[in-house]
Parts: sequence; structure tokens; C-alpha cells
Amino acid sequence: MKKVFHIISHFDVGGAERVAVNIAKSRTEGFEYHVVELVRARSPFTRVFVSELRSAGIRYHRAHMPDVRFHYVFERLAAVLFPLWFLPLFLRHRPAVVHCHTEMPDLAVSWFFTLFPRLLVGCKVVRTIHNTRLWTGLKGTGRRAERFFIRRGANVAISVSVRDNYEKEYGQRPQIIYNGVEETAQKPYERLVRSKANILFAGRFEPQKGIATLIAIVKRLQGEERFHFHIIGDGSLRPDIERELGGLPSVTLSPPVHGIAAYLSSFDYLLMPSEFEGLSIMSIEASLAGLPVIANSCPGLRDTLPDNWPLCVTNNDVNQYAAVFRNLGQRANGSPLSQKATAFARMRFGIRRMQEAYEALYNY
Repeated sequence: MKKVFHIISHFDVGGAERVAVNIAKSRTEGFEYHVVELVRARSPFTRVFVSELRSAGIRYHRAHMPDVRFHYVFERLAAVLFPLWFLPLFLRHRPAVVHCHTEMPDLAVSWFFTLFPRLLVGCKVVRTIHNTRLWTGLKGTGRRAERFFIRRGANVAISVSVRDNYEKEYGQRPQIIYNGVEETAQKPYERLVRSKANILFAGRFEPQKGIATLIAIVKRLQGEERFHFHIIGDGSLRPDIERELGGLPSVTLSPPVHGIAAYLSSFDYLLMPSEFEGLSIMSIEASLAGLPVIANSCPGLRDTLPDNWPLCVTNNDVNQYAAVFRNLGQRANGSPLSQKATAFARMRFGIRRMQEAYEALYNY
């Protein structure tokens, strides 16, 4: 039995976490999957996450360091201390593959094998690069970690944009394995506003997600009675959203909704003004649910949509967004636009294709 350990930041909402779990759900004989947490999450979603792992028969290992959101200090400390508690776990199971996701798990894994290089004998390292921009504020540390992954031939990019940006920054051209996404059974979202086009934004309230542009778009369109914006999520920029948009009659603010993918078909359009992405799972989930995406044509987001997608804008130009919205109405179910996006997502982002590609890499 080949044991594969996935190292992720925390048991909580996140695209990288979803990718790790989707790989670990594979039923290919000869593999035993474990998921290891770097910092110990404590959110309503954590219980659901653990329950999903148990239901899928995936072994998991909880972290000891608490998930305290303070300028990533605790995540960095957890990465430095990771070898102390991971060593007994590694020696007990002797994984054949250690597969890490996102920067702090990347740092933890590279530090672990730097301290214990002999454990690399018989153990393959795989590292999925989930973003087009890496190591913000930690460039020196990041370059040391990158040298480790490049020497090991460990890197896998999740999109063309991620691959090209990595090659430009670090001089190595990783292979691409597109993220696989499961189609989710749909159910009605109860808080829709009837007779209006219901526009969804769902994600982390962080600069990467284009929160400043989101605020500008909604304020620009506040006089348009045709639209109602559902803004779902949480993050460091929540005070900005509450201050600028909280009192508008065209806006409903909600905390994160577990399993939001199951409600996507209820909405008319998904708005994604991201500054950059690795490969947006939310955009792919929307297309699979038949929900058209209004998107900034940024790296990692444009890769998820068909070529010449008519609802893309460049450089998060609010005037272009306003022009797109002028031509929108309530979406008809099964519209040609929805069908085009769904067909593209099914062809490129099938979950079994991703599992088989990674398992071929584990066996190589």
C-alpha cells in the first residue's frame, strides 16, 4: 500500500484544501491517503470538513498550533515547528509521497526535509503551485524553499498562468495538472430577491479577490433596480464592505455559507473581480452548475473560462463592468452561454482525470 500524505494549511474553506481532498477521495487500489493540517482550524466548517474526511475513509491528522489570524505569524511559527511533531508521524507511517499545498505547508515540508534529509530516501515530494504570486513578504525565505522543490523535481502547476509566472520568476517550467472539480447536486437558495437579477460574490474578503473593485462596481450600479447583490464571505476587509455597502438596499451581506457550490444554480450571475488566482475553483463550480461568470481577465481566472468569454473585462475596469451589466437581464435556465461554460468545464476539469494524473506522478 502506497501511503500519500497531503499537507494543507488547515481544515477549513479553501481551494487548495478542496483539491487535496478531491485527490484523496480517489478509489484507485494500492493507495492510502492521509491529510495533515499545519494549523488547527476551529470554525463551523472544520467539523464538516472532518466529517467529509471520515465519510470518504481518508485518514487525517490534526495540528497542534492554533489557527490565529495575525499577519500569518502563527502559520509561520507552525511551519518552523512542524518537523518536531511531524517526525514521529512520518516514522510511524513511512509515507511514499509527501504532497504539499500552498506556501506555509511548502515551507514546513522543505524545512522538515532540510533537517532530516535521509528521510527523502524512498519518499517522493510533490508540490502543487496554486497561485500566480508566491511568497508575498517572504521572498528570501521563499527562494530557499523553491530551490528545494526545483532540485526534487516536485513542482506541478494548476494552470498555464501559474506555470508561466513560475517560470518567469524562478526559471523552471513545471508540468501542468488542472484541478479537478466535482459536480454538485443543486438546491434552491432561499434568500433570493424575486423579480431581480441576483448577482453573487462569494469568497474571502481579501485584496486578492478584488474587494475594492467589488465595492466600486456595486456603488456604481446602486441606482440600477434590476440587480441585487449577494455578498457572502469573511476576511480582513469585512469592515470596508460593511462600511461601504452594508446600508444599500441592493445588497445582502452574509457570512460564509458551507457548501455554497450546491446553491450556485439559483443565482443569475457570479461576479469575480479577482486581482489574481491560481485556478479558481469557484469559477469552475459555477460553470458546472450553469452559472455564468462575470470576471476580471486575470491570470488563473481566465484559464477557467472558454476563449473569448463575453463577460470578461480587462484590468478590473469598472467602466467595462458597467457596460457588461447594462446588457444583462435575468438569466434563462439552460441559456447558450451557460451551456458553453458547462461543456468547457466538464471537458477540462474532470475530477477523475486529475486523480489519475497525480497518481501517475506518485508512481513515477
